[in-house]
Amino acid sequence: MKDGLIARKSLAFAVRIVKAVGYLKKEKREYELANQLLRSGTSIGANVSESKYAESDRDFVSKLKIALKEANETKYWLRVLMLSEILSGKETQSLMDDAEELVIILTSILKTKQENMSKQENMSKQ
Repeated sequence: MKDGLIARKSLAFAVRIVKAVGYLKKEKREYELANQLLRSGTSIGANVSESKYAESDRDFVSKLKIALKEANETKYWLRVLMLSEILSGKETQSLMDDAEELVIILTSILKTKQENMSKQENMSKQ
């Protein structure tokens, strides 16, 4: 259930990031930070999508850990854009909120999966 939720939310977030980057490039003439934001913000959903076809539980966890790192990096670039006054707090807050929501969901999925993997390992040792 959460897997479908994270896929939908990360895709929607990627679309918002693409639009924000378009704005940054066209209206603010900011290219370097925009490209950093584009890479990290769209990578979240790409890694979530890859995790669906993971070869193993460990591969699944690895892909989602990368997505989690990318979500945190995206929050960093949004903070940089806000603190450098390229974007206002108002412009970035909604994206920051969405990025934080992705972090929370990914953390929850990873915690549950890792707990289940640990239980399976313990059962196989018995």
